[in-house]
Amino acid sequence: MSECSDCHACGSTASHPPLPLRTLVEFPVRATAPKAVALIGPPNSGKTTLFNRLTGLRQKVANFPGVTVEQHTGMAELADGRVLQIIDLPGVYSLSPRSEDEQIAHDVLTGQRADTPQPEAILLVLDSTNLGRHLMLAAPILALGVPTLIVLNMADDLRKRGGRIDLAALSKELGAPVALINARQGEGIEQVTDFLAGVMPKPSPKELPILQDVPKCRAWAGRVSGQAAYRPPIAPQWTRRLDAVFLHPVLGPLVFLCVVVAVFQTIFSIADPSKDAVDWLIRVSGNWVASVLPAGLWKSLLVDGVWKGVGSVIVFLPQVLLLFLFIGILEDSGYLARAALIADRTMAKVGLQGKSFIPLLSAYACAVPAIMSTRTIENKRDRFATILIAPFMTCSARLPVYSLIIAAFIPDRHVLGRLLSQRTAAMLGLYILGFVAAVVTARLLKSSILKSGRSPFLLEMPSYRWPTWQSIGLRLYDRTKVFLRRAGTVILLVTVLLWVTMNIPYVHGKPPVLEDSLAGTIGRTIEPAIKPLGFNWKVGIGLLTAVAARETIIATLGTIYGMDPKTQNEGLQKAIHDDLTPGGAFALLVFFAFAMQCISTIAVVRRETGGWKWPAAQFGYMSALAYAGALVAAHVIR
Repeated sequence: MSECSDCHACGSTASHPPLPLRTLVEFPVRATAPKAVALIGPPNSGKTTLFNRLTGLRQKVANFPGVTVEQHTGMAELADGRVLQIIDLPGVYSLSPRSEDEQIAHDVLTGQRADTPQPEAILLVLDSTNLGRHLMLAAPILALGVPTLIVLNMADDLRKRGGRIDLAALSKELGAPVALINARQGEGIEQVTDFLAGVMPKPSPKELPILQDVPKCRAWAGRVSGQAAYRPPIAPQWTRRLDAVFLHPVLGPLVFLCVVVAVFQTIFSIADPSKDAVDWLIRVSGNWVASVLPAGLWKSLLVDGVWKGVGSVIVFLPQVLLLFLFIGILEDSGYLARAALIADRTMAKVGLQGKSFIPLLSAYACAVPAIMSTRTIENKRDRFATILIAPFMTCSARLPVYSLIIAAFIPDRHVLGRLLSQRTAAMLGLYILGFVAAVVTARLLKSSILKSGRSPFLLEMPSYRWPTWQSIGLRLYDRTKVFLRRAGTVILLVTVLLWVTMNIPYVHGKPPVLEDSLAGTIGRTIEPAIKPLGFNWKVGIGLLTAVAARETIIATLGTIYGMDPKTQNEGLQKAIHDDLTPGGAFALLVFFAFAMQCISTIAVVRRETGGWKWPAAQFGYMSALAYAGALVAAHVIR
């Protein structure tokens, strides 16, 4: 089911006056500067796939200035050498500025954002298998009077499932050129490039419905699809059979649990060898650097500080990429939409709606974009509740911490044959622990300060599809850049500052003993407060630096143990095993399951909620819960 069933795509009585229809004109040729082309369409229409197909690796991601909406831009090169700027707008069902996504799309298309060039052309991507609903977005787009190509995606699904459409008739009815493509396989892409080059024929303009008249708007969409002899495809039999299992009230959750277990079991079984290979490469390169540098502070900084600190985080890159690989496969295949529908039943029991599931699910990758994505939740109280519980979801930054501690203290033994190992069970337990904390917190919020009524959950079910390696590859490439950028900026900066504090104050012209350094002094000062948790001063320093980024604790401990004469020849995993008790290790896992420990998350919560009240309360609550949980864990396991 789609949100556009409410005809929001055609505007509302309180939005903006109807825009006049202007005559479509040919694309002006300008070789001196790239043209701005907007790419827009409803969610799950394949818009991002087309964007990747047109731009490849020539793309970047940032935020629109002043808001938290992500801005995806890329460069597409035409056959004649001209370069176009493609602006990938948020997926929307409407141009009525009810949400931040819709406001951005409306403002960019109408040239009301000074920071973004007004598009000279529009690519409107619609799902050809859901044309009856997606056509609702065509009216407000065409009313802008900007040269527009109607891109009907998923041509392969339409053809295989018995659907049909008269493209010439549809183009005549809309007064705009129409292309039927398959963005995944590249079928029909030449029609898109022909339009961008200005060589596609231009139909005559047609009258459009009054955007504020909802019944006429709906009738117009039905009449257009009827005149185009549109026959919607039938759902394939295997899709109906899969949905009978995945959407079953009992079997559905069990299948989801099995999928999650399989993902983490695979991560441990496959990622460990690759992690060991990266670790070996870093150690070998570090030894080579140490052998060619003369003894002194510069060698100590580069080898003991940067190489061992930053390198101890980079070794977990294979595990992080495997996690994103599975998330990408599940999302592109259409399964995650089914999981969201199943989760709606659980969300309802704690006072939230199914729409909260999508941000919470994306929080398993990173809480920052997850909190940004809550802007699609219209109910403000539901949105704030989702923002406040999103950091409880186990993000990818926690994965290196979990992996290190679990590998150091839990043997690699099987629990259920080869289906489940002790390490996988421990990892899964931590994910469940964070989810339970989120559910309990949501229940407390929705039964007290953020109490509100139940909102309907409308979700369009995408077709099951085989993911493409190009789309998955680009996603992994992007995540690799993000991971290495953080390792080369935030973690590197923290590592260098830590190294400096561990080498001052000088004593008789030499660096001090580790415990007497500035870092050691700070750690021993806070040690009494964390000692009941089973933590020593070294872990205390790691907790402080982890506020910059959760995985920074790995770099911090790598630097500290690397500079300690007693442990500098040991691996980080063995050093931690020898320095912490099992109770302290378990307490550290629980602490990271609950603690916020991420300054970027704090900053985005402040921006989304409009002040410091909510992020301050959130940080205090999660820190208190983390301390109490770690205290209990330390005394349960000794």
